[in-house]
Amino acid sequence: MEYRIEKDSIGEKQVPVDAYYGVQSMRGCENFHITGQRMQPEFINSMAEIKKACAICNCQVGELDVKIKDAICQACDEIIAGKLHDQFLCDPIQGGAGTTANMTANEVIANRAIEILGGTKGDYSIVHPNDHVNRAQSTNDVFPSAAKLTAAKLLKKAIAQVERLEAALAEKEKEFHDIIKMGRTQMQDAVPIRLGAEFGAYRKAIKRDIVRLNTALEGMYAVNMGGTAVGTALNANPAYVEALAPELAKITGLPLVKADDLVDGTQNLDAYAYVSASLKTCAISCSKMANDFRLMSSGPRCGFQEINLPAKQNGSSIMPGKVNPVIPEVMSQAAFCIMGNDVCITMAAEAGQLELNYAEPVLYHKLFESINALAGAVETFVDNCVTGITANADRCQALVDGSVGIITAICPQVGYQFAADIAKKAIKTGQSVRELLHESGKFTDEEINKILDPHSMV
Repeated sequence: MEYRIEKDSIGEKQVPVDAYYGVQSMRGCENFHITGQRMQPEFINSMAEIKKACAICNCQVGELDVKIKDAICQACDEIIAGKLHDQFLCDPIQGGAGTTANMTANEVIANRAIEILGGTKGDYSIVHPNDHVNRAQSTNDVFPSAAKLTAAKLLKKAIAQVERLEAALAEKEKEFHDIIKMGRTQMQDAVPIRLGAEFGAYRKAIKRDIVRLNTALEGMYAVNMGGTAVGTALNANPAYVEALAPELAKITGLPLVKADDLVDGTQNLDAYAYVSASLKTCAISCSKMANDFRLMSSGPRCGFQEINLPAKQNGSSIMPGKVNPVIPEVMSQAAFCIMGNDVCITMAAEAGQLELNYAEPVLYHKLFESINALAGAVETFVDNCVTGITANADRCQALVDGSVGIITAICPQVGYQFAADIAKKAIKTGQSVRELLHESGKFTDEEINKILDPHSMV
């Protein structure tokens, strides 16, 4: 392999001659072998969008030559289109609060811009990673702003999937309205409930999650670009600072605004913590629902068997014909991942000192993972489970008819103790509540039918 020699404040280093990354990217790659993963592609695109906006605004205020601006913008457009992503080698978890990621973007964009202008990669006299691509910027405004752009894009996709889940649950709420089943509390027979009402409760929880997620999304639109190192806008033209958010909004299509306080926007990561909390809450709702689906579909002969889940794959390598609830299972596993990530994100958001938070890289890595996990899990939950659920109406009715829980309905007429005695006798003898009430002589058959009508109980 042929190499070119690049140097930085640490010293000289050989860089592959064809590489678009440079010496600072290589140092970061050598230092941070953490996850074995690369940065989120959408995050790479977000950094390129920021670098493009900065080049345009620097040119507008006379801080950057037009030809260099055009070359930088072309390089950024190529990255946004998916090219050169293989040049972003660094691990998503890194020291330096994202400096490796930012410098990789600067070097890749600079070297591609150099090529566009007819130069040779590594000739930074033509386009310099720091002086041109990173002009009037710091990792401390680029990195968190790129994270907000990325989170916003991913969140919009995740929210769309959660909205599909709400719509699917609404359909089942209507479809199952007339099916009466036994309600259960603490896994014991309680009183009858509409199957549709259970699905309606799932829907309402998901609807609240959508509200929370949309509120969290709004917090991603305020960026600290222009704040440079600590939010004081050192080395940045005031006109450039004011122009950045509108230009970035134009490039991304997101309703971005400059943070009210750039120092606050640089110091504090509470907006990301709120996103994570909203994701976790939604994951809890989905996993609870998945747990219920597994219980209600348990069987097919020796469980509740109140609903049927779509059969998606063989459930066993040894037991023929067994089908497992694999989609609810994966929904819960994704939820566990999101809950665990929220702990990491909480600790990372708290870990900053004074003007900067060194733990931004791990926070963003886990946040993007959570958003994608929720979106992917909910998508398969809707498509491969919820929309295909059917009800076993006869089984539901049989469980209601044989239940002891319906005795609750006679409490107003005979009191709690008499009702409890009937319930205990029903459990002990195996007789139905209806039979025992008839034997008691306290009610006519017409009264019994009226009191024990399950529709009147729900």
